[in-house]
Amino acid sequence: MSLKDQFGKDILLTGWGHSKFGKLTDDTLESLIVQVAGEAIKNSGLDPKDIDEIYLGQFNSGMQPLGFTSSLALQLSADLANVPATRTENACASGSAAFQQGVKSVLAGTARNVLVIGAEKMTDAGADVVGAALLGASFEMAGKASSTGFTGLFAEVAKHYGKRYGAGITGPGFEGGLGDVLGSIAAKNHHNGMDNPYAQMHRDFGEEFCRTISEKNPMVAEPLRRTDCSPVSDGAAAVVLSTSATGGATAPVRLAGFGHANDFFPAEKRDPTEFAATRASWERALGMAGVGVQDLDFAEVHDCFTIAELIMYEAMGLTPRGEGARAVQEGWVYKDGKLPVNVSGGLKAKGHPVGATGVSQHVIAAMQLSGTAGDMQLPTARRGAVQNMGGVGIANYVSVLEAF
Repeated sequence: MSLKDQFGKDILLTGWGHSKFGKLTDDTLESLIVQVAGEAIKNSGLDPKDIDEIYLGQFNSGMQPLGFTSSLALQLSADLANVPATRTENACASGSAAFQQGVKSVLAGTARNVLVIGAEKMTDAGADVVGAALLGASFEMAGKASSTGFTGLFAEVAKHYGKRYGAGITGPGFEGGLGDVLGSIAAKNHHNGMDNPYAQMHRDFGEEFCRTISEKNPMVAEPLRRTDCSPVSDGAAAVVLSTSATGGATAPVRLAGFGHANDFFPAEKRDPTEFAATRASWERALGMAGVGVQDLDFAEVHDCFTIAELIMYEAMGLTPRGEGARAVQEGWVYKDGKLPVNVSGGLKAKGHPVGATGVSQHVIAAMQLSGTAGDMQLPTARRGAVQNMGGVGIANYVSVLEAF
C-alpha cells in the first residue's frame, strides 16, 4: 500500500528552491518568498502561469508587522494574478501544514501544480518580541513573562526524561548521562551543518564543547545549554507539487505517505516524554507508505532542542521508549550509520525560521533523493522521512518521500 495505491494518483515534488538561513539583513520577507518561489517554479520546468494554487506557511505571531502575507508570492510574476493563495499557520509546523494542504489540493483534483512556500523573518524583531511570539504556542505560557522562553518548556521535558530514563544511560564515553547524549546530538548536527551551504551556523564545535557548560556555552534552562537550542533565523524554502513529471532540472521525488496528528494543548493532558501525537503522525505516514522505519535511508527531524531529537528516535520506532540514547551511543544516527538523522545539520545548525522549517526539510530530502545534495549527499538515499512539529509535540507532521 502507498499513497498512489490509496488515492490513485502520484504526488511528485517536481521543483524546489531554498534561501540561505541566518540573519539576512539585506532581505525582506517579500524578497525571500519571491526568491524561492522563482527558483522552485524554474527548477520544475514550469512557468508561473502553470501554477494552480499557492500555500504559504508562516507563523509570524507578531514578529513582523505585516500579518497578511498570502499574496506576496504573486510579486514574482504577473502570470500569478488571480491564483488562489492561502497562508497556513500551525506554530513551528506551519511549513508542513502548507505542504500537506498543497498535497490535499492535488489529491482533490482542484489543482495539478501547487506552489508551497515556507518563510519567516525573525531577526528584525527584538529578543523579547520573538520570545513572546514563540510562547504563544504554549497553552500555559502564552502572554506571560518568561526568562527562558520556549527553551524552558523543553527543559522541563528533558528533566522529566532524565528522571524517568536517565539512570539507564550508561556506557563508555557517556558518563555524564543524558547531558552527554544531548551534547553528542548537538555536536553531530553542527558537524553535519558544515556540509550544508544554506546553514546558518558553519562551525564544528565538537563533543567536548557541546557537552560542557562554559562562558561561550552557558546553561539557558537546565539541563539545556546554548548548544542544545536552535537559533533565531530568517529564511525561506519552496517546492512545487505536481501530479506528473514536468521536465524539470532534476528528477522528481515521489510522496509515498503522509501523516498529521494533534495532541491536547494543556500540558496536564499529555505525558511529557511520550509525544503521543508525534508517534501517531509517524505511524500514519509509514502506514500509508507501506514501509517501516527500517526501510528509511535517512530522516530530517525537528530538533528545535536536542531533547526533541532524542525523543524522536523513540517516536519513530528506531528504539524502544526510554532507549533513544542507544541510537547515539551505537552510531546509528550519524552520517555513516544505519539511519542518518539531520544530515542537513537540522534546525540546530541549519537554523529555524519557524514557518520555513517544514518546507526546508522537504526540500533537503528531495535533494537527497534526486542526488543533488552536494556535500550533504548520502551514497544510497532512495527513501527518507521528514518530521516537523509545532509546540511541545502538539501539531505533528510526517512525510515519507522516495526517489522516482
